[in-house]
Amino acid sequence: QRMALAEIEGDMAAPHRMLRLLQGDVGSGKTVVAFLAMLNAVEIGAQAALMAPTEILARQHFETISKFAEFSGVKAALLTGRDKGKVRTRLLELLARGDIDILVGTHALFSEDVTFKDLAFVVVDEQHRFGVHQRMALSAKGAQPDILAMTATPIPRTLLLAIYGDLDSSRLDEKPPGRQSVDTRVLPIDKLGEVSDGLARAIEGGAQAYWVCPLVEESETGDLAAVTERHKQLQQRFGDKVGLIHGRMKAAEKDAAMARFSAGETSLLVSTTVIEVGVDVPNATVMVIEHAERFGLSQLHQLRGRIGRGSGKSTCLLLYQGPLGETARA
Repeated sequence: QRMALAEIEGDMAAPHRMLRLLQGDVGSGKTVVAFLAMLNAVEIGAQAALMAPTEILARQHFETISKFAEFSGVKAALLTGRDKGKVRTRLLELLARGDIDILVGTHALFSEDVTFKDLAFVVVDEQHRFGVHQRMALSAKGAQPDILAMTATPIPRTLLLAIYGDLDSSRLDEKPPGRQSVDTRVLPIDKLGEVSDGLARAIEGGAQAYWVCPLVEESETGDLAAVTERHKQLQQRFGDKVGLIHGRMKAAEKDAAMARFSAGETSLLVSTTVIEVGVDVPNATVMVIEHAERFGLSQLHQLRGRIGRGSGKSTCLLLYQGPLGETARA
């Protein structure tokens, strides 16, 4: 973290504009590095912004950052598409006046009426979820602000040069002490019964688990049917210990389901890929991914990154529908 920060601070001090990509595996502490870099901008009297691809993730970053901000006397605020009316107007006034130092948000940050007094530093989380135009739109809100992009998806060097040739790159290649690597296993989908039994044992032992439902051919209705069906079946077995979360739910419902899982009120969270990025529940140690052959490698990597965030031993089960082709097997 110190090394990455030194590289970022060196860039910020240079006369040219910074474009840097911070790569670090899930749980390696990118948010903290980003926050310390943002403080750099705040210290010179300017503002910083952090943009995340989903509301769940923006909220989570805000929770992490606001704790530190409060402690250091820095004013941080959160802006998502959900903020409307007077609340939003008030927030935008404070922002334009320069009374807000750090603004965290979703792509609501691009809205035309969002004006910064002096935006000097922009952090874009989960870089691959945003287009170049969105990056440019946000940076147009300031006088050539420095940009730090972050990703947890490991990008090989050649690909990095091809796609992000204009970006310098920093890596966080260590994890916090005490983390164990995740035990990943591949099983055919007809072993579903055994998986359920294993899950029952884990939950009785106090563990929490995610159950990710398959990606149905690019159709939200199909995804929804798959996840509600699986939720029903698991509910018959585990009762009200099972939570549900998917993209069609209202933001408040998603937050509530997430909060119940975080608090340990539910032990099993059935979900579509909405939990792919940023969800942080250290007590969750099991991840079941149904029809794993339908997901891309970076998605599987991200999903698996939801576990192994605490000190407990974590297991990720990839269930596939045979027969597997060579590529899928690899």
